[in-house]
Amino acid sequence: MRILVVEDDVQLAEMLMEALTDRQYVVDIAQDGEEAWDYIKVLEYDLVVLDITLPKLDGVSFCQRLRSPMVGRSSSRNITIPVLMLTARDTLGDKITGLDAGADDYMVKPFEMPELMARVRALLRRNSAATSSSDFGWGSLRLNSSTYEVTYADQPLHLTPKEFALLELMVSSGRRVLSRAGIIERIWSLDDPPSEETVKSHIKSLRYKLKDVGAADDFIETVHGLGYRLKQL
Repeated sequence: MRILVVEDDVQLAEMLMEALTDRQYVVDIAQDGEEAWDYIKVLEYDLVVLDITLPKLDGVSFCQRLRSPMVGRSSSRNITIPVLMLTARDTLGDKITGLDAGADDYMVKPFEMPELMARVRALLRRNSAATSSSDFGWGSLRLNSSTYEVTYADQPLHLTPKEFALLELMVSSGRRVLSRAGIIERIWSLDDPPSEETVKSHIKSLRYKLKDVGAADDFIETVHGLGYRLKQL
């Protein structure tokens, strides 16, 4: 899952990024509202952690723009992205303004990291339940995005977090071809993207593990010059 942290305090942003990446989330950081909006226009996020006091475009205005059905690319998706406001503004009026702007939750700084992580999990669960089942698959392959369990023909596959994220992306994309660059964009942070050889290595490992439990050699197809997709059922 991909999370956008919008925070102009560099030290706090890095602390949040470290805590979230330790829990296997892909994290991007924006230091002002306009930069965050540029991210939203080109990438799909599962959650936004948003400060209110930001340069260029403040958090309340950003949230209002996000929720507007008349603004931005894929506005129907923008309307449903969960937003957690994380701010030093602690008055009742501030909270009401933030929630009325479209935030799903509101948390005041200073905060305890375990509580923040619990609220992140709650928002992600709520959004996942609203949009799709946590259990899905492709033929004999089954994935559960809540428990991170994967089976093929009822046999368990033991995957690394990145392998799970890659397979989850491929299953959700079905027969749509995914380029290596597109895969990197979806499951790695923009601050530390790997080379395309890393994608090839993960694909090779997935094919080996799938074959080991009885999947066809071409369960993950290579579309030469374009990328990868799952084999037609």
